[in-house]
Amino acid sequence: MYKSVEQTARDIGMPEHQIIKYIYAGRIKAVQDGDDFLINSAQFDTYHLHLERIKEEIEIWKNTPIPEDIDVKDED
Repeated sequence: MYKSVEQTARDIGMPEHQIIKYIYAGRIKAVQDGDDFLINSAQFDTYHLHLERIKEEIEIWKNTPIPEDIDVKDED
């Protein structure tokens, strides 16, 4: 499915000018249609999966209790 720069920017949460910069740099593949670019949204599937996995790992890390240090002594 092809999307405009505006739709792609909204979907991935990035400013439109950054999307266009990445297109010219070759980091985002796009087809030029007159003055506009059309971007195949399938190239961001891996990005979204990776982003979700990172969010899950951060949640696991935040919810993992800090183990007690075995060398800590009660000074009372």
